[in-house]
Amino acid sequence: MQRRHAEDEYAHELAALAAGDDRIRPPGWKLSPAAVVTYLLGGQAADGTPVTPKYIGSRRLIEVAVATLATDRALLLLGVPGTAKTWVSEHLSAAISGDSTLLVQGTAGTPEEAIRYGWNYARLLADGPSAAALVESPVLRAMSEGRIARVEELTRLPSDVQDSLITMLSERTLPIPELAGEVQARKGFNLIATANDRDRGVNELSSALRRRFNTVVLPVPAGMDEEVDIVARRVAELGRALELPEVPPAVDEIRRVVTIFRELRNGLTEDGRTKLKSPSGTLSTAEAISVVTNGLALATHFGDGKLRAVDVAAGIVGSVVRDPVSDQVVWREYLETVVRERDGWRDFYRAAREA
Repeated sequence: MQRRHAEDEYAHELAALAAGDDRIRPPGWKLSPAAVVTYLLGGQAADGTPVTPKYIGSRRLIEVAVATLATDRALLLLGVPGTAKTWVSEHLSAAISGDSTLLVQGTAGTPEEAIRYGWNYARLLADGPSAAALVESPVLRAMSEGRIARVEELTRLPSDVQDSLITMLSERTLPIPELAGEVQARKGFNLIATANDRDRGVNELSSALRRRFNTVVLPVPAGMDEEVDIVARRVAELGRALELPEVPPAVDEIRRVVTIFRELRNGLTEDGRTKLKSPSGTLSTAEAISVVTNGLALATHFGDGKLRAVDVAAGIVGSVVRDPVSDQVVWREYLETVVRERDGWRDFYRAAREA
């Protein structure tokens, strides 16, 4: 498999945390809230097993998110694209329920059946409405099994589909009138939804639905070193998953990619001396990870295995120049006014000019 689910990839860490976890666990939880936070942020299990950090950022944010899931409020992870909302939701589900697969991907075409339930129409026509003909949605399965359900891109769902969650989240039950019955949520059930700031206004949440969520905003990494650390860790993990040869991390090139992304994203050079125009894209940490991973693949298969400026230049240009007119102007101005004059960046300047 190209990528294993979190509960499979980190099964040894979860098992070690569970074995030494003597704190109070909410009903239906595999770990206590404190152990879930340790799993997300890294640390050490009681038996000394190292726990790798899955999220690098504010501890308090993760504590608030975990505490929310221990109440009757659902959790909404909000932030710009690339701030690890999906990543955090997957690992929270894995640590709490031992299952991160109960997922609904929100799109403009997602039907209400994806949230509530559908029918096996062959059985429905043959036998009429019955439990055997019912097709459970991931959210309904989470309710009946006492697990965490996940809804990606909540604001992309049509408003009427969004509002089908209200009864589930407020009454903790889902009526099934065709069977003259209902499904009641077992202890341990809750829901994590994600939405990004750039999509506000696509399908705004109704006030009734928004009240059912506690919102946690995941920010972009605050400091340069923090973002470089995130990129380096994720690139190393992806490199192992792709079975690329392990080489010493090219921290200088990673720092250069992150510097470019941060400066263009913030509209200001890191020294604060030069104001810059920002391109139309988000230039998120996730995109920086993608650029470095692609560069590593180029260096491995078409170079000497060492990540160089020429390997990342094309990826950076592709991330920055989304609009061939306006973004091209922003990129050229940045190259000529900042990159060309920066000590030690001549190799990147030449590579970017040719990309």
